[in-house]
Amino acid sequence: MKNPSTLMVQGTTSDAGKSILVAAIARILVKHGMRVAPFKPQNMALNSAVTADGGEIGRAQAVQAMACGLAPHVDMNPVLLKPNSDKGAQVILLGKAIGHLEAWRFNDKKAELFEHVLAAHQRLSKQYDAIIVEGAGSPAEVNLRAGDIANMGFAEAVDCPVVIVTDIHRGGAYAHLLGTYMCLSDSEKKRVKGFIINQFRGDESLLAPANEWLYKKTGVPILAVIPFIPNLYIEAEDAVATAQNTTGSNNLRVAVITYPRISNHTDFDVLRLHPNVELVFAKTPHDIAACDLVILPGSKNVQSDLAWLRQQHFESALEKHLRYGGKLFGICGGYQMLGQTISDPHGVEGDAGSSSNGLGWLAIDTQLQAHKTLRNVEGICLTTQSDIKGYEIHAGTSQGPDCDKPLFKMRASTLKEAQKEGAQSADDCVKGTYLHGVLDNTDFLNDLLEWAGFSVESDFDIAAYRNAQLDYLAEEVERAWSVDRITALLNC
Repeated sequence: MKNPSTLMVQGTTSDAGKSILVAAIARILVKHGMRVAPFKPQNMALNSAVTADGGEIGRAQAVQAMACGLAPHVDMNPVLLKPNSDKGAQVILLGKAIGHLEAWRFNDKKAELFEHVLAAHQRLSKQYDAIIVEGAGSPAEVNLRAGDIANMGFAEAVDCPVVIVTDIHRGGAYAHLLGTYMCLSDSEKKRVKGFIINQFRGDESLLAPANEWLYKKTGVPILAVIPFIPNLYIEAEDAVATAQNTTGSNNLRVAVITYPRISNHTDFDVLRLHPNVELVFAKTPHDIAACDLVILPGSKNVQSDLAWLRQQHFESALEKHLRYGGKLFGICGGYQMLGQTISDPHGVEGDAGSSSNGLGWLAIDTQLQAHKTLRNVEGICLTTQSDIKGYEIHAGTSQGPDCDKPLFKMRASTLKEAQKEGAQSADDCVKGTYLHGVLDNTDFLNDLLEWAGFSVESDFDIAAYRNAQLDYLAEEVERAWSVDRITALLNC
């Protein structure tokens, strides 16, 4: 099935630049008047987003949709794997969880899932001028080649051209490109139309001998050398981004505890980019010393991460933090950890009937449910009376006396009926909410920072900043790779 409107970006490694390059290509084409959609057949990430119809997709595809000027849709990432152990993951198909599978069992499901992948791609192809596809990991992972649906298996099925990107900043870029190419079958090699060098610093002419050497080995040209783009911020697909943008004075020090199954850490991008916040991603109790605010983020396995937190002696460090006047805030799984108990009657995250004692700083009890809550919501912040937006991705409900002191009142337009959300402790030192993305609301963020001890309001607008950064990315990439050369690939 020939589909000339599809171009696939594969990489020599994870973090080679696939996600960002797809976003850049999409933004470039949109600016030149094309209707474009992103697509990733199969993603593995703990950062996810909620679509307008209540589905769940990888966060990277939501960012790429933003680059296209589109609302995220489940067809953009039909298969999402969310690891909940070293050997297993929750499988999300077309936005909905269909169960947990060990890695070896997932291979048995690939053929069935591939049918849904191809159908989703076909639906998008009927609506847009171009589909820019992101591969997963590397096509050179020969142990995963059988039944592949994420890289060349997909490209072969839809008969689309492929470009392969490598990150020269990591070193060994030409070895990565040649090695990846040599791992491909003859038919797969024929669809590779070019290589992309990413994150190059220096005089591009210095690469000429290597480019010629590689061409002689493969017959495949270097299509573009993308320079290192300073001060670029695009949401990370999965790895925790730690770059800071602190430029103010009298900064507030905030720590986010990074337990093993941390999820949706992009919630805190607004803090690491905030001019008046010094953000610490805390891996040890020592890291939260002298912090004004400590945040417990979301988790893909709350009871497991809670046990890890205790094993690392964070509990006593947090007790000291509160005793010395610090503030504590939990989001989603972190909110559940702050309560009295967490029970799992259906075996959502562990053995059916298991339960754990929470940290006990919020008078709430949580029960994990078999059905996951997925929704975008809007409401009013009860302290600022300002509008608020966020999204929910959780498998539990929390109730208790501290829920009678909510943070928000959610509108009936986004729920079956208006309801209160979040909780605060009696001493006003601990707060929690199920809402991801809540810190992107400027008035609430200012209120939270003031609660933690910072009194200067900021007008930092993370949504406008993200959009401007996508424009910046597209402009820099287009200087290195013209739109005419990109569209030529779409029509090859």
